[in-house]
Amino acid sequence: MSDGGLDLDRLRKLQLAGAASRTGGKGVPRRKVIPRAPTGGDDKKLQGALKKLNVQPIQGVEEVNMFKDDNNVLHFTSPKVHAALGSNTFAIYGQGVDKELTELVPGILNQPVGPDAMANLRRIAETYQAQQQAAGAGFPGAGAEKEADDDSDEEPPALVEATPAGGASLEDIN
Repeated sequence: MSDGGLDLDRLRKLQLAGAASRTGGKGVPRRKVIPRAPTGGDDKKLQGALKKLNVQPIQGVEEVNMFKDDNNVLHFTSPKVHAALGSNTFAIYGQGVDKELTELVPGILNQPVGPDAMANLRRIAETYQAQQQAAGAGFPGAGAEKEADDDSDEEPPALVEATPAGGASLEDIN
């Protein structure tokens, strides 16, 4: 009994074997895949490592600025700060924003900083100023305008006595 090379008995046996191994059945709804949030395994490892260092939370930190070599600042607003003073280790939690130094300079200068930080700020300011001068040197006349602005800031020009156009003095006119 072979129709075109297909054995019907053998086909029925395969269908029955397939039906027996099927999970669910006809009319059973499909399972929905539920996305799961990350378990935070890295955070748990980090917390464990920090716990070994005996870190303590520091309260009252409003902002944290980390200076980079490319004159940018990694700025944290209202971060959570933990410190282990014995091992000189600080952990900063929060959303960090990469900003340019010029955006933060007025606020940074009002904050108390140590002598090392002030020296670094001076160095960064000098390199930034050198970069600005190099960028300004590419435009013709950019340096001349800056010099004219500097002269106007020093002191006002001396008053000159007014004379009429004919060259006569004021006394001759009266």
